[in-house]
Amino acid sequence: MKRILILTMLLVAGACFAGAQDIIGDWQGTLSAGGTELHLVLHISKTSDGALKATLDSVDQGANGIPVSSISFKDSKLSLGVDAVHGTYEGKFTSDGKTISGTWTQAQSLPLDFTRATPPKIGKPVKPSDIDGAWIGSLDTGAIKLRVVFHIVNTEEGLKATMDSPDQGMKGLQMSSVTRDGATLKIEAKKLNGMFEGKIAADHSSIDGTWSQGGGSLPLVLKPLKDQAELELKRPQNPVKPYPYHEEDVTYDNKVQNVTMAATLTIPQGKGPFPAVVLITGSGPQDRDETLLGHKPFLVLSDYLTRQGIAVLRADDRGVGKSTGVFANATTADFATDTEAGIAYLKTRPEIDPHKIGLVGHSEGGVIAPMIAARNPDVAFIVMMAGTGVRGDEVLVAQSEAIAVASGQNPDQAAKDATKEREMLKLVETEKDPTALEKELKEKMAGDVPAGQIGMQITQLTSPWFRYFLTYDPATALRKVTCPVLAINGEKDKQVLPSQNLPPIRKALEQAGNKRFEVDELPGLNHLFQSSKTGSPGEYAQIEETISPVALEKIATWILKL
Repeated sequence: MKRILILTMLLVAGACFAGAQDIIGDWQGTLSAGGTELHLVLHISKTSDGALKATLDSVDQGANGIPVSSISFKDSKLSLGVDAVHGTYEGKFTSDGKTISGTWTQAQSLPLDFTRATPPKIGKPVKPSDIDGAWIGSLDTGAIKLRVVFHIVNTEEGLKATMDSPDQGMKGLQMSSVTRDGATLKIEAKKLNGMFEGKIAADHSSIDGTWSQGGGSLPLVLKPLKDQAELELKRPQNPVKPYPYHEEDVTYDNKVQNVTMAATLTIPQGKGPFPAVVLITGSGPQDRDETLLGHKPFLVLSDYLTRQGIAVLRADDRGVGKSTGVFANATTADFATDTEAGIAYLKTRPEIDPHKIGLVGHSEGGVIAPMIAARNPDVAFIVMMAGTGVRGDEVLVAQSEAIAVASGQNPDQAAKDATKEREMLKLVETEKDPTALEKELKEKMAGDVPAGQIGMQITQLTSPWFRYFLTYDPATALRKVTCPVLAINGEKDKQVLPSQNLPPIRKALEQAGNKRFEVDELPGLNHLFQSSKTGSPGEYAQIEETISPVALEKIATWILKL
């Protein structure tokens, strides 16, 4: 399960529109939320094939390179979807080309106007300095590691720099100033409210320093980037076309909630009818491949299962990619109806055996699968990949503590922090007066959460999805599931702990009288089912493996045995 405001998905390009050139550039705006002003910077550019793409920086929160998942610009109207924070923006581009006036929606609607930002002049290049070139380092936030690249160039106006964040899809962000005094180097990024300060080694082999942003700081050691290939994320398991099976883009309707789902259906070679599965993504807005940090777990899983003779349907979450609907207002129960629409669609396909349709859910998807199987006789089997067995509030507290310890925090301090989080979640569950709740949460967060982030944190803590997740007990549905069940967790999973969740899953299935289930803890695997060292989310991007072959084989073999 993703934590609040973890914004590390890669950029997804939008569609290409004529006349988009006028909108390209950097735009600045201020959003008043929860009594706090948040300064935003919107970066709009084009891909090599002419399509629009964008990222968003929340300067006061220290969140830069937030991917804009969808972007359209037509008839002077700009529409943005920022799935990573469950937000959307609708604005009107003024005739003078200097302003975009509109509304930001994220649980509530707020006015937000952007004005065009004028980038500083780079200046004419002159004789290179002794530090000209690309410098790479890694920020270890505890929960995740992010690579940073500074491109430094000497000009007639002095040193200038741009910054890339490869793991966040951000490239070419202009730095406000570069100051050098002997071996001391300062690079300021006003748009991000950030600054790098470091000391240049005598042999120019490194610049050892600190990155400060939003009231916090992290050590950052820069080293010369000798080969651009170092920046390429290696994902050897991603399948390469042509595939030895049929692939088809499809749509189907969730008539219960007036949502149209966009999906990909892969069908094995041969006559059929084939057994089939619907893949169910984890928490947070996900595309059909469950894309995260350059990994595409559901693309890899779908490819493997289809090659084994199992048809696979995988869809963009509602409000994501090409699916309609609003993600921000939906709960886990709502997402379950989207999956049921997928089951109904598969039953209309002659290539699919309607009596052999199962569900494979990852993380939150592993909660949704038994929720559906408990009430829908069309579900022939379910696979829970890191699904939970206890209430969400218990999962989140254990998750926070485990990640902190895996990231090197003192266990005693991690336990104290977990106690604070438990108290805060309890407030969200029990305090019914919104005004009183906001006041109490602000008091709890003071000193622990940067002031600029408190308003947004409260908005997410009190969202419909979060409130539902906190109190939902998956054992309620599991006690009614009688179809075959495979429940698997990685031994090193720090987001859904196997020791906390697998025993309650087993117990609930036993109480259901289910005789056809298997519960397994897979050695050495993390929450994404990658082979890992510590299981910390900080390893996800650095691991080349997307899903362990052990997990892939386990799932396919179990399904085919049915």
